[in-house]
Amino acid sequence: MPKFSCSVGISVGGLREWPAVQQALEGHTGMVLSVGFSSDGKRVVSGSDDKTVMIWDAERGVQIGGPLEGHTGGVNSVGFSSDGKRIVSGSWDKTVRIWDAERGVQIGGTLEGHTGWVNSVGFSSDGKRIRIVSGSSDKTMRIWDAERGVQIGGPIERHTDQVMSVGFSSDGKKVVSGSDDKTVRIWDAERGIQIGGPLEGHTGGVWSVGFSSDGKRIVSGSSDWTVRMWDAERGVQIGGPLEGHTDWVNSVEFSSDGKWIVSGSDDKTVRIW
Repeated sequence: MPKFSCSVGISVGGLREWPAVQQALEGHTGMVLSVGFSSDGKRVVSGSDDKTVMIWDAERGVQIGGPLEGHTGGVNSVGFSSDGKRIVSGSWDKTVRIWDAERGVQIGGTLEGHTGWVNSVGFSSDGKRIRIVSGSSDKTMRIWDAERGVQIGGPIERHTDQVMSVGFSSDGKKVVSGSDDKTVRIWDAERGIQIGGPLEGHTGGVWSVGFSSDGKRIVSGSSDWTVRMWDAERGVQIGGPLEGHTDWVNSVEFSSDGKWIVSGSDDKTVRIW
């Protein structure tokens, strides 16, 4: 397939100079449930309900190697380590797996312990220990030592419904989680204990959460159709809800400089705040 074989125009938005190109990476035989870039932007990883993980050359639009196989259920969440050498995946099969992104093989054994679907996984990026956090429909989070392939401490429990989204702060000291119990929670990643009380305000399940790069703010997206921003140090909401979506907000993220938030929704739109 030729590079950029089809293009689309941007019908709305203030930046006319944005490149209006897209590329379809085809190979999965089921719905693609999760995607992510490597930190250098040269590769993309994808997870699918076809039970596989795939790695792609983002510049040439071709698959790198064959599918990474091993999961026995759909792959809900994927992500690169900060150095791009590893990939983590979480699955409906209740497991977390680590992959060698260069050789396309699983590293170590399967990380087992969750008793429900693994909805979200992510690497720490502090450059010290390589850790993974996972959130599950079993209402718990777990932190794993990616080098030794073992769980660090016991399950982290406080949520009263499934954990939909998790992520480390950039310094690796904190974890944020969002749950179907309508709350956002902040955790001490070393001790596995909650910092402060739950961040409350959403009237629907929290589907996506993330820290700003400086770790001072958190963004959350919910089935209540809103995006909210929180002060991670004081545990309070910043301003009112960001409203405009007309359906569930499935994914949110800060820009690297913290000036913008992007959100994606069941209303078929992407919005920038």
